[in-house]
Amino acid sequence: MISDVFVATGFGLIQPIMAVFINDNLVGGTIFTAGVASAIFMVTKATIQLPFSNHVDSHDDSDDLKWLIIGSIAIACVPFVYIFAKTINHIYIAQLIYGIGSGLAYPTWLGLWSTHLDKKRESFEWCLYSTTVAVGTSISAVLGGAIAEYIGFRYTFVFVGIISMIGCVILFSLRKTIKRKKPRKKKRK
Repeated sequence: MISDVFVATGFGLIQPIMAVFINDNLVGGTIFTAGVASAIFMVTKATIQLPFSNHVDSHDDSDDLKWLIIGSIAIACVPFVYIFAKTINHIYIAQLIYGIGSGLAYPTWLGLWSTHLDKKRESFEWCLYSTTVAVGTSISAVLGGAIAEYIGFRYTFVFVGIISMIGCVILFSLRKTIKRKKPRKKKRK
């Protein structure tokens, strides 16, 4: 949960300002192309995550963790692509990477989170996660807007990248915990 809070909160810094950045700073950037960029992310994520969730369900948690880390690292690289973006096509590529990373990370994260919930505490733990992400994202939205306005977009993107990378580093500490806590899943035929 802590890892995901870092990644989600980090991206909360740039979500409210992304359309402004695209419209004002990129060759070919308009409000419409900002919408297209968002659609590229969502369609890519949706296309990957549903079939990939079947893979997650048929493999053990250590394999899941590998894909969670790979997907999270891909997500964390996206703000660094934004820093060097000069045209809308660069943003489209970044959104594609973001969608691929999310398509790999979210099914694995949801599977790991769900299988490690405490009995009779499932609702509370899901709500704890939801509340933590909502509060973190709302605070970061204001902070991201302030950083972009007073210091610049690039600083916002660097900050988001660093926060997201911290979230990825946290995932590496889960390897030992997952191996101790959960037996291997049986592979489907």
